[in-house]
Amino acid sequence: MRLTIEKGQLQQSLTIVSKGMSSRSTLPILSGIHLETNEGYLVFRTTDLEISIQHSAAALVERDGATVIPGKLFTDIIKSLPDAAVVLDLKEDDLTISCLETVFIVHTLNPMDFPSFPRVDSSIAATIPSDIFSSMIKKVIKAVSKDESRAMLTGVLVRIDKTTVQLVATDSYRLAIAKSRLENTVEKETDIIVPGDVLDEIKRLITFQKEVVISESENQIIFSFGDTIFITRKIEGSYPNYEAIIPTERSISVVAETSQLLEVVKRVSITAQLHTPIKFIFDGSTQFIDVSSKNLDIARSNERIAAQIDGDYLEIGFNHQYFIDGISAINTEEVLFEAQTALKPGILKSIGDEYFFYLTMPVRLDN
Repeated sequence: MRLTIEKGQLQQSLTIVSKGMSSRSTLPILSGIHLETNEGYLVFRTTDLEISIQHSAAALVERDGATVIPGKLFTDIIKSLPDAAVVLDLKEDDLTISCLETVFIVHTLNPMDFPSFPRVDSSIAATIPSDIFSSMIKKVIKAVSKDESRAMLTGVLVRIDKTTVQLVATDSYRLAIAKSRLENTVEKETDIIVPGDVLDEIKRLITFQKEVVISESENQIIFSFGDTIFITRKIEGSYPNYEAIIPTERSISVVAETSQLLEVVKRVSITAQLHTPIKFIFDGSTQFIDVSSKNLDIARSNERIAAQIDGDYLEIGFNHQYFIDGISAINTEEVLFEAQTALKPGILKSIGDEYFFYLTMPVRLDN
């Protein structure tokens, strides 16, 4: 194998596939990057047996071949090179890496020992613009549980029906739902639970891509974008019945300016302790929201803003960070807040074209 490729292109490709390299496996081959030429492209593959990533980059190929090179070493070498063309020349088990006057020679591994890239027979293929899918992930990702003992909640439910894709995340204290219309109609409806950290990585990788194609096999989900294929195992099992906890009634409905409410909550939360709630008073008679917090005898704060309030009066407390996470995910100019009682969940909704629903459990207030 012998080829020439721009350093920037090579470094970008390594950044994309690095997530698939294993850092803990006792098998050295899994911490390597499989390199193979294919019709004028250099194809990169990595896998830790849970995640598999393939990415292709254009290269000037003089001689075809394949090898596996230690991933971290290769990445560190490429980062150190000047911004110029890089020549990769494989002879027997040694890969020579040349850039201007710099030369590295690295002993490689047998490509026959590298796990074969998963071959999947996709049963669905849902296409969604990358910027919309990235925004959806950002809206729900903070509601994903970090508790590994409840594996199901460490994932995000990807629900695909004929015309829409929906992302759902919950840590049992809050629930986030984002929904968007698909660019194409899908024949088969499906529910897929994707590890939250995987979706967070997908959000990063698709930044400069036009669209993402989501498909699945029996136990895997596939994200295809640009010259990259990202495959991960699903979380097996049934996602909790989150719809059962969504209140069907409300006693108060409030429309406020999103940015103003966010700024007020952030300011008032400065005087709140980690587990101290912030208090909201929604008063339909005055059409004002009063937001306040206190940190024992050290400090307290309160602020009032005008709003459109349909209902009488409600005092309710929330974890300030959970509430901030919910408002921060809303991109529309106005936000809708709904609640029934001080002991039942509060709901934040976007107002406009985008669909976002965020439920958070209240915290009991000390009077």
